Amino acid sequence: MSTLNVDGRDIALDKDGYLIDLQDWSRPVAEALAAAEEVQLSAEHWEILDLLRAFYAEFQLSPANRPLIKYAALKLGTEKGNSLHLNRLFKGTPAKLAAKLAGLPKPTNCL
Repeated sequence: MSTLNVDGRDIALDKDGYLIDLQDWSRPVAEALAAAEEVQLSAEHWEILDLLRAFYAEFQLSPANRPLIKYAALKLGTEKGNSLHLNRLFKGTPAKLAAKLAGLPKPTNCL
């Protein structure tokens, strides 16, 4: 287990860098997690992170790549709900990295 310091607060992370307590998530925490992954969050990233958090609120799970792509296409349109767009934003591992940055658990069927 490791920690991430955000605004003077230590945030507990699991061995893979995901939040232990999902209630610790905030936009500054997402920014710090992204910086650790060498990702600069843009409006396009936030759109997907907000979408993922809505997905989690609705289904109580983090989607793997295929359901993430389908959900993004349904909610944001096919120009944003496709693997090329998501892979570009999240370094080729959209389900895992986006879930981490959105403060959600690692998708269960991702290695």
